[in-house]
Amino acid sequence: MLNIFDVDYTVIKKTSAGYFICEALAQKVIGVSQIWKLPFEWLRYKLGFPNSDFIEKAVKHIAGLDKKTVEDLAEACFARRMKKGIYTQAAQLIAEMQQRGEQVIFATSSFHTIIHPLERFLGVSESIASALEFSQGKTTGRVAGLSLFGEKKKAAVEKWLSEHGIAPQDVCFYSDSYTDIPLMEYCGSAVAVNPDRYLEREAKKRGWQILRFWGTLE
Repeated sequence: MLNIFDVDYTVIKKTSAGYFICEALAQKVIGVSQIWKLPFEWLRYKLGFPNSDFIEKAVKHIAGLDKKTVEDLAEACFARRMKKGIYTQAAQLIAEMQQRGEQVIFATSSFHTIIHPLERFLGVSESIASALEFSQGKTTGRVAGLSLFGEKKKAAVEKWLSEHGIAPQDVCFYSDSYTDIPLMEYCGSAVAVNPDRYLEREAKKRGWQILRFWGTLE
């Protein structure tokens, strides 16, 4: 059995990008003027009207950062912010799966650089994630390939499963978001974790299991 977890609001209490931005602001690597539109995009997402290219637009604001700076920020972000936001129940569930010999990976629209420390902490072997584009050791302000959001995340998971010879019927996907419904439909089984109201309605209609995580490692 392969278990695939979304990250934001599923394994961690808030968004990984949000933790990262807070750390970048605290270290004065970026300024408020660079990210002032992001709360509006978050609100659109919560209301069910996400911009499919909002990740591409957001990344433009961090063009020119050294790769090492981004990696150091990700490590500091995890140590100071993200680690204590990990849901205790998620960490326990992942550990139990691993003890049974089941594989666990992440599939997230977040960037691999940001979530790599989380992977390492939880012993997750791999992630299907968005990637920052770098040129000559600096961020270009673009996404390398596609941002894995909605149908694009589903396509990336389909490709990964095909490359690894795993049938979708042998996969269980865990997510909080209505944007992942296409992927949840594709996998053999699905679990709604702390679902938003749109996903909760769909999960009840389809008979998907619903889990509520609340405690964190704080």
